[in-house]
Amino acid sequence: MGLFRENKNSDDIRRLADYIDQSSSIVATTGAGISVAGGGVTYGQMRFASRGSARRRSTQDGHNSFLPTYLETMFSYQPSFAHYALAELETEGKMTGIITTNVDCMHTIAGSKNVAEIQGSLQVNCCSNCGRHYDGYEIWRRDNLPMCESCGGEILPWPLYSHISVWNPDVRKAKEWIAKADLILVIGTHGNYGDVYWDYRKRDAVIVQINPGHTYFDSIADLNIRQGSDEVFHKLMEMRDKKE
Repeated sequence: MGLFRENKNSDDIRRLADYIDQSSSIVATTGAGISVAGGGVTYGQMRFASRGSARRRSTQDGHNSFLPTYLETMFSYQPSFAHYALAELETEGKMTGIITTNVDCMHTIAGSKNVAEIQGSLQVNCCSNCGRHYDGYEIWRRDNLPMCESCGGEILPWPLYSHISVWNPDVRKAKEWIAKADLILVIGTHGNYGDVYWDYRKRDAVIVQINPGHTYFDSIADLNIRQGSDEVFHKLMEMRDKKE
C-alpha cells in the first residue's frame, strides 16, 4: 500500500509538471495551508486566540491587544518553499498571478509581484483617524507600532479597520487573471471567498488541487494531489530541474 501511494503521488506530480509545461497562463489560488507549511499561524487562529473578532473591537483594543500579538507571530516565520516556487514560476513567465485569502504578505516577501490579496493584508494600511494610507508591510517591521505622520492617529491594516470582507482592487485583479488562466492551482485553501472571482474562470481551464484534506474543490478538480504544498513543490521543482 505504501509503495502504491508513493508511485501514485509521483505520477500525480509528473502530471502537474506536464500541465505546467503545456500552460501559457497559470493562476494559483492559495489559503492558510501554504503558510502553515512555513510555520505560520492563520489569521483566524490568532483572531480567536485574542478573544473574539478583531473587526468588532475598538481601534484602541485592536492596536494594543490583537495587532502586536499577530505581528509578532507573523514575522516569526518565513515564506514556505511553495511560496518561493510560485515566485520562480512567475519569473519564468508561467505564473500570471496569485489569488490569496492570506493577509501575511508571504507571497510578496517570497518575491511574487502579481498577488491579489482579496481580503486585504498588512500591505493595505490606513490611519483610523484621518484616513491617510500607509501601504506596504515594511511599516510593521519596527519596534513600536506606527502612528500617523499627519495626525498622530493609530494606523491599522485593512482586516482591522475595514468592515468589508474583501479588498475590491485586488478582487478586480483576481477576476481578470482567472479569466485568462488555462491552468488553476488550488493550494491549501477550502475556497473561502472564491465566489467573488471563481465564476470568472475559463470553463476549459485545468484545475489542480494540492491539499492533504478534502475541500469544496474535490469534485471539480481535474487532479487532486493529497499532499502538503511544500512536499509537492519540492518534488515538482526537482522533476523540472532534471528535464533541463
